[in-house]
Amino acid sequence: MQSPSIKINNSSKKRLVSGIKPTGRIHVGNYFGAIRQFISMQDEYEAFIFIPNLHALTENVLTKEQLTEHTKNAVLDYLAAGLDPEKAVFFKQSDVLAHANLAWVFDCLVSVPYLMRAHAYKDAEAKNKEISAGTFTYPVLMAADILLYDASIVPVGQDQKQHVEYARDIAGKFNHQFGEQFVVPEHLILEDVAVVPGVDGRKMSKSYSNTIPLFGTDEEITKAVMSVTTDSRARDEEKDPESIILYQIHKLFNTSEELKSQYSKGLGYGDAKKMLIADIITFVAPMRERRKYYEDNPKLVQEILINGAMRANDVAMKKLFDVYEAVGLTS
Repeated sequence: MQSPSIKINNSSKKRLVSGIKPTGRIHVGNYFGAIRQFISMQDEYEAFIFIPNLHALTENVLTKEQLTEHTKNAVLDYLAAGLDPEKAVFFKQSDVLAHANLAWVFDCLVSVPYLMRAHAYKDAEAKNKEISAGTFTYPVLMAADILLYDASIVPVGQDQKQHVEYARDIAGKFNHQFGEQFVVPEHLILEDVAVVPGVDGRKMSKSYSNTIPLFGTDEEITKAVMSVTTDSRARDEEKDPESIILYQIHKLFNTSEELKSQYSKGLGYGDAKKMLIADIITFVAPMRERRKYYEDNPKLVQEILINGAMRANDVAMKKLFDVYEAVGLTS
């Protein structure tokens, strides 16, 4: 693999922006719900993919060492999953200061009642959590992440759709009050994988401890799959495979009609789990190889991030200057 030299055709491609917060190991839900989407779109769009480590600060239980390690692993995982630094601008959020600067401008534009509608805030409030100002204004920073780059498309999971709606609202309000500065983005959700089920049937999420790690060891993958919830009732030959949690996960790795037919005819759960384990390990094998390469070449990874941050800063600082000029901060 060669060092990246980013060459992007700004005049002919619309922009895409996305990222996943580095708060733990990337899992199967992250990959099929989001990462696969923007990797598959690297050729079609001018992609800005970042590690949102500023957002991770809202997880105040993380130590310095944990955040550093999670960020490092997220970088390796993205590259291993197929993100190509020759095609996409790949960087850490904290390396582009315009994200936080633009978020402050937006903070002064939106109201408290408006932010109180955010799902993350309402969820934290319902659980009687101590809510930081960062958690409360989380959607504003995410709006800045998106709008800095005039993104047309934002690939997200179903649970992140509201954040794109916040970005759309904020862009519209700013454009109305200060003149046209921002592209109003659209979300992109692949409906068949919008919500990936976890091993307990709920949405796969680190917060539920129900994940299958994308880059887990064979033993870790086996343990996770063997814990997938199954229906112990007698099975009907006409049972719809789509109602079976195990199949909902399995079909992500094996789309064959033969597999669907086997489930519909009463494939035993023990055999199905063994098949799923084998399919996952086969699927991730080339990713593991790429991850090992990048892990063994830290200087190359550092160069990728530096180049990405430089390219992102070129775009972001120009937008920030235009915003500052529009609101009167440059006079």
